[in-house]
Amino acid sequence: MLIYGLVNSAVLALMALGFNLTFGISGVANFTYGAIYVVAGFLAWSLINKFHLPYVVSAALTIVIIGVAGAYLYRFILKRIRGLVISEVIATFGIALILLELLRWAGFIGFNYSLPVFIDGSVEILGTYVDIQRLLVILLGIACISVLYLFTHHTKIGLAFRGIAQEEHTSLSLGINPDRIAALSMGFGSALGAFAAIVILPLGTITVDGGYDVLINALSVCIVGGLGSTFGVIIAAFIIGYAQTLTSMYISEHWVMIVSLLAILVILAVRPSGLLGHQKELEERV
Repeated sequence: MLIYGLVNSAVLALMALGFNLTFGISGVANFTYGAIYVVAGFLAWSLINKFHLPYVVSAALTIVIIGVAGAYLYRFILKRIRGLVISEVIATFGIALILLELLRWAGFIGFNYSLPVFIDGSVEILGTYVDIQRLLVILLGIACISVLYLFTHHTKIGLAFRGIAQEEHTSLSLGINPDRIAALSMGFGSALGAFAAIVILPLGTITVDGGYDVLINALSVCIVGGLGSTFGVIIAAFIIGYAQTLTSMYISEHWVMIVSLLAILVILAVRPSGLLGHQKELEERV
């Protein structure tokens, strides 16, 4: 339970980082996130199996292509409706439905689609055999969070990200273009979603319906942790990850997704801003 709960927590954290980054910087709730995750998986599979590219090259190309596509999605669609929350949700969710159903129409259904593991085999930890790929998920999750922290605190673009997130109007007066930074955040968030897909999907198969599950899990982790708070996302990933593992082990695997939905309902009723979020409290003080 301890080992697989840790793996599940790392999976949830990786799933949520891209969604949280985009919302924290641009304020856009990217409901295409689950579809982007699945599209990245099928794109990597196609590059490997149809174009016979090496795995590393396919993974790198997938992350770059998805990142660029996310930036252009903001530039040509979301830029026009930014700040209109309902319009953003409708537009991004509508695009997600189109992408997922196009994949279904194109025949990407069944259990034939999966990505190869990075390293095959397993190791024994405390009497439990664990796939090396699952251990890599934990290590790559830690590495991704560390690199993201260094990027946002020690690079010019990262500092611009933080400036827009903290005070957009003041950043504008200092020469930072909010729309450009928002587009970059959408691109980086989408690239993180693609990276998560490359790392996580070798643990199972790629399915169209998995996009909806990824979106729900990402939303639950971000809402419980506090939208825009990376540290809150990490804490929420551990809470929900272990709750899902316990539910799967002692109740039934069919109830795992209910844990995410229940977590959203409970946190919205008790603390709407999330564990480490401040949006609701600031609104109430104003």
